[in-house]
Amino acid sequence: MTDTAIVTGAGSGIGQAIAVRLAADGYNVVVNDFRLDAAAATANQIGASAVAIGGDVSDEADVAAIVDIAKAKFGPVTHLINCAGHVHQGRFTDLTVADFDRMIAVHLRGTFLCAHAVLADMLARGSGVIVNIASQLGQIGGVELVHYSAAKAGIIGMTKALAREVSAQGVRVNAVAPGPINTPLVRSLSQDWQRAKAAELPLGRFGEPEEVANTVAFLCSPQSALFVGQTLGPNSGDVML
Repeated sequence: MTDTAIVTGAGSGIGQAIAVRLAADGYNVVVNDFRLDAAAATANQIGASAVAIGGDVSDEADVAAIVDIAKAKFGPVTHLINCAGHVHQGRFTDLTVADFDRMIAVHLRGTFLCAHAVLADMLARGSGVIVNIASQLGQIGGVELVHYSAAKAGIIGMTKALAREVSAQGVRVNAVAPGPINTPLVRSLSQDWQRAKAAELPLGRFGEPEEVANTVAFLCSPQSALFVGQTLGPNSGDVML
């Protein structure tokens, strides 16, 4: 049976690179994005082993539809990569409740809903892999990104707790916490922020989406069998553990 991976936020950036890499590794790939046209572009790039599904991961009905379509198209979902993201820059005192709620909804609620939607079937089969895309800012915080940092820290905590619950039943849950990566999301931040961040990095450069995809591909593979509840950091040295 061919493994089937749902990749959320796969219309561009890191999610797109993950979808393309997993397809190259032989997976069927369900390409989800809030923008159906972006998801379709990624799926068309991959070919017959991919299907595009629009939907907002913070919406429970959308998530149920994504999983139902995936199962109807390819069969059981064996891998889930929670990569849907949203970024907004602002000083803490300028943030609104709506700013905070939207950030938590996309990142933390979305990760919860997607994992919740696939987990029962994974547990029934006694196997499955969930990889949650966090951020190094969830480990060290980021100026003008308090709400983003909080959401990503929540993902790391959820990853650890869920791994403790389900790893003995055959489902491995891990996280990836990239540093700044050359994606549309990061390029939407101010030039001042980008220059200051690049200057802090021991490696001296931002990463590329494909470099994050390499890490995710490893965590999806049998070679990572001993990795449970871990947060791997392709981060240009921004965080060293």
